[in-house]
Amino acid sequence: MEDILRKLKIEIVPISKPRPYRQNARKHSRRQIDKIAASMRAFGWVVPIVVDAKNTIVTGHARFEAAKQLGLKHVPVISVHDMSDAQVRAYRLADNRTAEDADWDSDLLRIELAELYEIETDFEITATGFEIGEIDLFLGDATDREDEVADSDLADPAVSQIGDLWLLGKHRLLCGDALVPENYRRLMDGERAEIAVTDPPYNVRIGGNVSGRRERGEFVMASGEMSTSAFEVFLKTSLSNIASVSKPGALVFVFMDWRHLSEALAAGCEAFDELKNLCVWVKGNGGMGSLYRSQHELVLVFKRGKAPHINNIALGAHGRNRTNVWHYPGVNSFGAGREEALASHPTVKPVAMIADAILDASKRGGIVLDP
Repeated sequence: MEDILRKLKIEIVPISKPRPYRQNARKHSRRQIDKIAASMRAFGWVVPIVVDAKNTIVTGHARFEAAKQLGLKHVPVISVHDMSDAQVRAYRLADNRTAEDADWDSDLLRIELAELYEIETDFEITATGFEIGEIDLFLGDATDREDEVADSDLADPAVSQIGDLWLLGKHRLLCGDALVPENYRRLMDGERAEIAVTDPPYNVRIGGNVSGRRERGEFVMASGEMSTSAFEVFLKTSLSNIASVSKPGALVFVFMDWRHLSEALAAGCEAFDELKNLCVWVKGNGGMGSLYRSQHELVLVFKRGKAPHINNIALGAHGRNRTNVWHYPGVNSFGAGREEALASHPTVKPVAMIADAILDASKRGGIVLDP
C-alpha cells in the first residue's frame, strides 16, 4: 500500500499561474468564498491548491477565489503532474463528492464550540465557518436552562449607593444617573457596546397604571410630571449617551408606551442614524386602560452609524424565525411571582424576551449595554 503515498512538494507560485478548470462542476457561492477568506485571515493558508501538469486547478477553486478576494499575489500549490487526464478529472469529482457523505456529531460539535468560547483567541468564532445563528442553535440546549441560585443568596435585598461600580465576573454594574455621560465612560472603561437594550421611564404615573396588592413608588424622573418637550429632551440625552459608547452598526432597542411614541421617535432619530424597525410586544393579558385595556408595548429599534448591523435571524436560515411582533407573557401572566417581580421594577420585562433580542443582533461574548 506504500505505493499510494506520493512525494508531494509545495511550491509558492504567482497567482496568475494556476488556471481554473472551465468545466468545474462544483459551484461556490459568494457566501462560501467569504467564509474561506475569513478562515485564511484567521489561520493563514493551510491547504494548498492542487494543479495538474498544465497548471489547471484540480482541487481548490474556492481557495483560489478567496485568495483573489484577499488580494494575494502568490498561492501555494501541489502539482500532480504524473496523473493522467482521466485520473485528474475523476479525482476532481471524487474530492468534492466524498466530502458530502460526512455528517456532524451534534453532541461533540456542541462541546467543541462551547470550549472554543472558553479559550482566549485572537480570531472571531465565525472563522470556523459557522455563523453566529448556527452556533446559537447548537449551544441553545446548554444555555436555555435557568442559572441555579440558592434561595438564601436572594433572601436579603440588594443594597447599593450612587457611584458604586460592581464587578461581577465579566459583567460590570454601575449605580448612577443614565443622563450623565461620565457614568457611561466609567462603566464601559474604553469598550463599546455591540447592542443596547433600554427600558426608560415612560413619563406615565405608576399609580393608577400598575396594579397589585402593594403600593408602587414613582420613578425619580419622567413619571408623568414632564411636558412633551421636556420628556423628549430627557430621552434624547439618555439615548445620545448610549450612542456615544456603542459600536458602529450597533442596534439599540428602546421600550416605550404608546402614549409617548412620538417623543421616543423624535429623540431616537436625533441620537441615532437610522430607525431599523418598530417591534410590538404582545402580552398575554390586557393591563389597565380606559377606552381599551393596553395589551402591548412598543420597542423602537435604532442603529448607530452606517456600518452593517449584526443579523442572526437571516430570514430564519438558522432556525430563528422572528418577526416584529413579539409574543411574551406580561406581568399580569406571571402568576405567583407577580408581586415579587413588580417589587423589583414597575415595568418588569420577561427575561426570555430580552434574551431573544440579544440573540437576534449580537455575537456571543459581545458587550450588551442595559442603561
